[in-house]
Amino acid sequence: MSYQVIARKYRPSDFDELIGQEHVKHTLDNAITQKRIAHGYIFAGQRGTGKTTVARIMARCLNCVEGPTANPCGKCSSCIEVVQGNAIDVIEIDAASNRGINEMRELRENVRFRPSRDRYKVFIIDEAHQITTEAFNALLKTLEEPPEWAVFILCTTETHKIPVTIASRCQQFSFRSVEFAEVMERMRYICKQEGIDADDDALAVLAQTGEGSVRDSLSALDQAIACCGTTLKATEVRQLLGIFGIDSLGDVSQALIKQDSARMLEIVMELERSGQSLQHFCRELARYFRNLLVAKVTGPNTRLIAASPSEIKRMVETAENFSEHDLTRYLQLTLDLFRDLQHSLQPRLHMELGLIRMVQAGKLTAIEEVLASLPQSRPVALSAAAAAPRERANLRVSVEPKAEAKAEPKVEPKVEAKVEAKAAPAPAISEDSPLKERLLAHLNEQKKKFSADAVQNARVMESAGAVKFLAPREFVRPLQSRDIAAALTAVLGRMARIEVVQDDSIVEAKPAAPKPSQDDEATRERALENPQVQRYREIFKDAVVRGVRDLSNQE
Repeated sequence: MSYQVIARKYRPSDFDELIGQEHVKHTLDNAITQKRIAHGYIFAGQRGTGKTTVARIMARCLNCVEGPTANPCGKCSSCIEVVQGNAIDVIEIDAASNRGINEMRELRENVRFRPSRDRYKVFIIDEAHQITTEAFNALLKTLEEPPEWAVFILCTTETHKIPVTIASRCQQFSFRSVEFAEVMERMRYICKQEGIDADDDALAVLAQTGEGSVRDSLSALDQAIACCGTTLKATEVRQLLGIFGIDSLGDVSQALIKQDSARMLEIVMELERSGQSLQHFCRELARYFRNLLVAKVTGPNTRLIAASPSEIKRMVETAENFSEHDLTRYLQLTLDLFRDLQHSLQPRLHMELGLIRMVQAGKLTAIEEVLASLPQSRPVALSAAAAAPRERANLRVSVEPKAEAKAEPKVEPKVEAKVEAKAAPAPAISEDSPLKERLLAHLNEQKKKFSADAVQNARVMESAGAVKFLAPREFVRPLQSRDIAAALTAVLGRMARIEVVQDDSIVEAKPAAPKPSQDDEATRERALENPQVQRYREIFKDAVVRGVRDLSNQE
């Protein structure tokens, strides 16, 4: 007798043996029990999750001599023939090779005839998404109104390729990936039946290979038994399947913990010498960092990591050396590296560069930690350029005319041709001096004449950590500048909230300017004769020259 592979030998023959598809089992079980059997079904899901198996179980349930029943006897000729794959009234069609309109016309003609022996004629169409559009159209009417003895079951891995007109005439079931623990339990049962000694680590490697597909995992188990005999060890199984173990992947994490760039280069060299695929190693490394991140977030008692309990414990211990932020950054860098390796002409150079980048990323400090480490009692005064980004978040400006102010007087722009004479050194300002004087001294020292003039023409008040300016309309905008905010930060030693309130009464309350002397009149006339001043006065016809200073005597 020829050998039968494990995936076929232990294929479920009833709903009780099916694993991982509880929602499908429950619905079909109830439908058969209540005799609410549809004429068309679509089983969709990834490979190896039981679509064709459930279709055969459905055929057994419908044609069993005791049925329709959710628990077929398994002894009648119909049940036995379905398991063996030679039932007369269960027609399995491979749509990958029978996808044309002629095959569908032949199937449509076959539907017209009653079953030869059984209760239903069951048509199982595998890889149904490969049927052509014309063939689907030929099947459309038959699928919508088939004879009472016909049941269609369409199995597909790409449900989006099934036409909407077909899907709307069928009941659709989505098959999910089987959980890691359930696959391991199923393989443990099969190994026990076959007399195979396999530890949990070896079974975990085989279950990881399937990635939720029971058939793929069982095929890998068959291959491992053929290679290793009746005793399966995790190391040998990894070498057979080309899977990197937690030890080789852990070398990268240890190099990151020690910030050892040289070790990263040695890892790449070892992979090259052993003929390993760098792209495959990078993919496994991304999975490893993902598992470390999950272990860091959820702890050891988690079902989100596809690994044996001993491996999960080691991952939890390794994850304690990193923060969630670090692991997230390493995972992103690994995914970027994997993407680059897919199109790289120099994969070794990309691999070395990517691993060294991870080491460098581990040396970076988050900006939040830097800000938290700064002293809180007396922050360092910022320059105007450094304070500008923070100023936007802390500056609150309100421009409000005072309620008691009369009609707003027409304040004319100030045009000055100022060339100041050499001034005597300003006296030192002590900490006890008024805020306005200290602010003016700082602005004059920084040669911010325009801002200093705005402060000079305003009233400055400090209360409850805020600085309030009362100023005429023409000085409101200058007082909102960054220079004022930076000057206040330097003078007070902290960020201050600024309020600017328009108060035109200050202009009215200002004392009249002293009558200019004869020399000042001559200087004023010379300034007004300046072509640039005359051009300015032509553009701004309402402008009035309020003051002129002669800088000819200033060095």
